[in-house]
Amino acid sequence: MPMNTSIKRTLLATIAIGATIAAPFSAQAAKMHAKPHAAVSATKGAGGADPEKATATPMPTGPVPVPDSPTADKNTPAPPTLPDMTSYVLMDATTGAILAEAAPNLQVAPASLTKLMTAHITYQALHHGSLKLDQTVPVSPAAWHAGGSRMFIDTTSVVTVDQLLHGLIIDSGNDAATALAEQIAGSQGTFVQMMTKDAADLGLTNTVYTNPTGLPDPAMHTTAMDVAKLSRIILQDEPEFLDISKQQSYSFNNITQASWNPVLAHDPTVDGMKTGLTDESGHCIDATAVRGGRRLIAVVMGGPTWHDSTAAIESILNYGEKFFTDVTLASPGTQIDTLQSAALDAGQVAVGVAQASVITLPTDAAGHVQHAVTYTTDVSNGVTKGEVLGTINYTLDGKTIATLPAVALADAPAASWSTKLSRAIKKML
Repeated sequence: MPMNTSIKRTLLATIAIGATIAAPFSAQAAKMHAKPHAAVSATKGAGGADPEKATATPMPTGPVPVPDSPTADKNTPAPPTLPDMTSYVLMDATTGAILAEAAPNLQVAPASLTKLMTAHITYQALHHGSLKLDQTVPVSPAAWHAGGSRMFIDTTSVVTVDQLLHGLIIDSGNDAATALAEQIAGSQGTFVQMMTKDAADLGLTNTVYTNPTGLPDPAMHTTAMDVAKLSRIILQDEPEFLDISKQQSYSFNNITQASWNPVLAHDPTVDGMKTGLTDESGHCIDATAVRGGRRLIAVVMGGPTWHDSTAAIESILNYGEKFFTDVTLASPGTQIDTLQSAALDAGQVAVGVAQASVITLPTDAAGHVQHAVTYTTDVSNGVTKGEVLGTINYTLDGKTIATLPAVALADAPAASWSTKLSRAIKKML
């Protein structure tokens, strides 16, 4: 007797997906996204083969990318050389400083790192009120039949935006990405236009999107630098992303899938963000971690296995933690200098900054920052709290590293005639 289509689909899903997966559920899944080493290492594939080797991609070809650190000084060791990676970037999430990079602007296939932008647009819709987390989303045949990695929704599924976000970020579901795109924009084509506009607005100058999933397309590309930039924006504008990306598994419709991010199971300091794998892209990981009280963003592209890419992430995270630190140059309300002037009734006013300023520096240089204040404002009519009086120039080894507005920390009225007379008499005496 022919098997009922729904039962057959459920059976195939149960066989293919679980907390551990021995092999991709289809040839397309193998091409789009192979389960992380952490999820499959306990299970041997057919004939006892190592499942990681079964999902290995070709080693990068061409010259090994030369690492550099734009933030380092002469005493900072060189960043790690990672010959198994096509490119990488290590960024400080607070300041945006680049701590290490190798071929950061090399255009490569983005694979499922594309879903970072899909998630960003979804969260923007949530923030603007055009979408709600508990809103039910219809599943089209296109979403149901999306190839590659999936959360396993179909046209009969009752699924919410919140569940789709989990399926998008944890399961890397191409079906979830398609359903969200169609719900937000009406069609995938219109959603891609939104992705393209946002990429331009956010300064992702080396990124081109052609679909919301990351399924292979020769016209689609990104760079390690653009991935890091987008990740920083998500962390700043949509920090709730981490509430999902830190989860090591997700269950939907009685199917439990391990997170695609192999670093989560390896490093407790890591709580995001996304991975990508196609034959064209290799094993790409976009990770974020809090190390020493600082959040770092590490992106590696093109690794031959999840094991190699995880090791590369750990190598550059360790480098950033050991050799760099964030220094608060100034905090609002903290006095930095005193402006002395006989034109003021009190004869002086406390000076500081209006906004906090944090900068990333090599650890060995953090204690050697100097500052000088230059006053340029006429105070003969008094000053008001918050008024800009000049600039504060911060230097390290004679080089300017930051220039901030110097502001009055209090009101300081102009000297009265009686004050001026009193001061004149004192001078005469």
